[in-house]
Amino acid sequence: MSPEGKSLLNIIILGFGFMFMFTAFQTCGNIEQTVIKSFNSSEFHGSGYTSMSIIYGVFSASNLIAPSVVTVVGPQLSMFFSGLLYSGYIAMFIHPFTWSFYTASVLVGIAAAVLWTAQGNLLTINSTDSTIGRNSGIFWALLQFSLFFGNLYIYFAWHGKIHISDKDRQTVFISLTVISLVGSFLFFLIQRPEPESTPSEASESLLQTETSESSSVVVAPQGLCTQALEAFKKAIQLSITKEMLLLSVSIAYTGLELTFYSGVYGTCIGAMTLFGEEAKSLIGLSGIFIGIGEILGGGIFGMLNKVNQFGRNPVVLLGLLTHYVAFYLIFLNIASDAPIAPEEGTHLQAFITPSVQVALLCSFLLGFGDSCFNTQLLSIVGYIFREDSAPAFAVFKFIQSIMAALAFLYSNYLVLHWQLLIMVIVGFLGTLTFFTAEWVAMCRRRDSDYDSI
Repeated sequence: MSPEGKSLLNIIILGFGFMFMFTAFQTCGNIEQTVIKSFNSSEFHGSGYTSMSIIYGVFSASNLIAPSVVTVVGPQLSMFFSGLLYSGYIAMFIHPFTWSFYTASVLVGIAAAVLWTAQGNLLTINSTDSTIGRNSGIFWALLQFSLFFGNLYIYFAWHGKIHISDKDRQTVFISLTVISLVGSFLFFLIQRPEPESTPSEASESLLQTETSESSSVVVAPQGLCTQALEAFKKAIQLSITKEMLLLSVSIAYTGLELTFYSGVYGTCIGAMTLFGEEAKSLIGLSGIFIGIGEILGGGIFGMLNKVNQFGRNPVVLLGLLTHYVAFYLIFLNIASDAPIAPEEGTHLQAFITPSVQVALLCSFLLGFGDSCFNTQLLSIVGYIFREDSAPAFAVFKFIQSIMAALAFLYSNYLVLHWQLLIMVIVGFLGTLTFFTAEWVAMCRRRDSDYDSI
């Protein structure tokens, strides 16, 4: 197989591994607040929003050490062991206790930082400047199939159910745990790419490190410590570069809307008693439509790779406009107290008669807009910071996850309208700063090309 073919196969395997893992985890996050409300036990006093806030808070802090872990352990093993911790979090719901719930939340936060830093590293070393956009789209589309399969199962399993019984919960989470484990083991199929497909010196150095890890050569502990320290220092240095500071607002916005579409919006739909007995099963159907939007966006703007002639800015602008339409329709269609409604739901009506069709259209728009932002952010971070991909993606996830943690925290208290307003403001500012970062990156690349003549 040619070096380019091997690298493409690695990206596909990486995408399938994440698809299985996040079929389990994203479905878990989408339904956990609803499940917890239905869980009748004096031994359990947890909140799904609080758990996700802990996960993303720890995720954010752990991104400071994640490049060091990936450097020492290697991206492949880093993703495998992180995947096992994800499976443990999901398995905890089979019979949850408050202490195990929040302990697992902390462990998944650490695992997430390592997992996504390793993913960004593998994406970059298996890509060139000409294939980074395509590979980002392929990975993103495969990842977002996770929203389709898990939520399709939830839709059929919970159709017509007003209350989620213990048996319903246990059946779902045993299945999700097995699916998650399959994804973790898929990472072992990823092969080391040939040097020809990774032109940067930094990427070649990473490959040599991985080769030494898989051979019988033992690396001195002092050398590992030095590598880990250098990776940590590099992450700090990248976080204050002009490009990363500009991109940080866009990245922060993806953290806020990630919280909304992955945890809050499904809870809102499930709490709308005016949707009738199918309200709980609509959580799964909403997740499916989010996934369709994500997959379509990843396919159009990544896999087809037609947007390069126009740059990344039009795609990000399209994502913002798509989200604005979704936010306005949600404002009209969903009751303001839906995010914080009790188990029996809310009987309030928003500004129009609640419509299932409008709710599902908004789900699609949320997914499509999210794919616009994320495919372009993955592409531009890999493009600008090619020689320091692991620490760059660690900074990316640090910013995204700290904002997601903040959003899950305020989701316990803020009504829907305030949450929408926050996203409208941050999304507008993030789009402007992305435009500026793209312009700065293009100017620097032109200057570099001119100097090399």
